[in-house]
Amino acid sequence: MMKKKLVIGNWKMNLNMHESSIFLHNLSEKVKMHRDVEVILAPSTFTLQSLSLQVNHRQFKLAAQNFYWRDQGAFTGEVSVSQLRGIVQYALVGHSERRNIFGETDKDVRAKVAAAIRNNIRPILCIGENSDERNYGETNLVISDQLIGGLANVSSEDIEKVVIAYEPVWAIGTGVNAMSEDVRKAARMIRRQVSDLYGQKIGKNIQVVYGGSIEPEIAGDYAKMQEIDGLLMGGASLSADKFSQIVEKIYESIK
Repeated sequence: MMKKKLVIGNWKMNLNMHESSIFLHNLSEKVKMHRDVEVILAPSTFTLQSLSLQVNHRQFKLAAQNFYWRDQGAFTGEVSVSQLRGIVQYALVGHSERRNIFGETDKDVRAKVAAAIRNNIRPILCIGENSDERNYGETNLVISDQLIGGLANVSSEDIEKVVIAYEPVWAIGTGVNAMSEDVRKAARMIRRQVSDLYGQKIGKNIQVVYGGSIEPEIAGDYAKMQEIDGLLMGGASLSADKFSQIVEKIYESIK
């Protein structure tokens, strides 16, 4: 069966409840449904339950931006992944903003990946190097370490539930785009690493997406790459026009 292409919009800490509802309505009018493209929206946590009642689940899937890995307990202010079950189908894990601003470690990330799988939610594992690591030629080492760390608790039966998002930190929200060949090399590295851990079939079939200052003008170039299975974006996902154009670029790449 052909893998679906993924288009993931991370709204980050934007849009209140009312704004989110209006924006989802606008998106639903602009974004066309394509059987081979899965469109995933990651709004802020407090809007998820309301949007899950409004959304057309054939048109969009919902993702959590963050969660705590314990299913329940005395963890004031946290939302557990078990509380998100039935509301979201995906969850971002290990985003660079969670790692760099909130100090999440590989230990935290692998606990979250396992918790998501345990609750029948597909984790989108975000990995990528920062500018210093890139300049020192450490991209492959960083990718390998983050990948091994994030997947440490994932069995061979569950690995295909994981989506890998390559997001070089230096390209997130900076307007600087990774060169096509750099993305290809990183995606190949990811697939080789997964193949080493789980076998060549899994390495070939696992879904790998790219993220980093995605705009409609360049989305088509990335979409045509055989090495990746879709795109993850932040800023562009907050524009209904831009986001719908990117969805079409992805669809055009597989027609």
